Amino acid sequence: MCCRMWLGWFGTGMLSAVLAGCGGGEGGGGAISVEGSDTMVNLAQAWAEEYENRRPEVKIEVQGGGSGIGIASLIDGVCDMANASREMKAEEKEQVKENHEGKEALMHIVGYDALAIYVHKDNPLDSISLEELAEIYGDGATITNWSQLGVPDDSPLAGKEIAVVGRQNSSGTYAYFREAVLGKNREFRQGVAKMSGSKDVVANITKTPGAIGYSGMGYVTDGVKMLAISAKKGEPAVKPTLENALNQTYPVTRPLMIYTIGEPVGEVKTYLDWILSEDGQKIVVDKGYVPLAEK
Repeated sequence: MCCRMWLGWFGTGMLSAVLAGCGGGEGGGGAISVEGSDTMVNLAQAWAEEYENRRPEVKIEVQGGGSGIGIASLIDGVCDMANASREMKAEEKEQVKENHEGKEALMHIVGYDALAIYVHKDNPLDSISLEELAEIYGDGATITNWSQLGVPDDSPLAGKEIAVVGRQNSSGTYAYFREAVLGKNREFRQGVAKMSGSKDVVANITKTPGAIGYSGMGYVTDGVKMLAISAKKGEPAVKPTLENALNQTYPVTRPLMIYTIGEPVGEVKTYLDWILSEDGQKIVVDKGYVPLAEK
């Protein structure tokens, strides 16, 4: 039975006793609960499936929902591992200490992701600049139609409004895009369609020829294409590839993290060690992300 359900049945005096049975954190339990980043959920599920094939006595439950959801669950003691595509905030770290007898949340970098800019497969554009993206997504946006980005006059998109697609504000991808593209002091414009998951962003663009959106490069499908990115308009643009993420020439690359409460022990430690091993990192590459060993 899910630990989250149990918490509603017991008073706070029983909390620590309940949490003691909610995963593999103390070792020997054979069950590990993982929550968080939608960017990482496909990767996390692939890790879990392969690990359970190797050690069927260990059961790993994986849920998405966004980095903020995973971090909140970790703070509440509901999960053993929180997947995150953004760093924890100072106030979140303080909540961990308050809720867990002074223990600190520890960050474990488990790979890297190139954040891709997606458009429909039939879109004539091949590249875009960070400056242009800021003027599409930022408050007071000055770029609102495709002609401003240089689509040919004979394109079906010429003069058409850009359908701007993003993520919900609990997403680590949302937070990273804002910092990397808009800057810390600029808000998103009104009217951005907020998708609940990375896959949802790509699915929306697949069926919307005039849309643009951001998501991890591991979510690419035949219905979309990823744009090369330059820092400024007119500068050489770099494609979002594994090679370019590895050599750090692609300008929007970020770490993928797992947070634990204190140093992991027992089954959680064994599992995390495997994720960081050659076998675990091979799955990172297989899922379209950037492995640690090559970074």
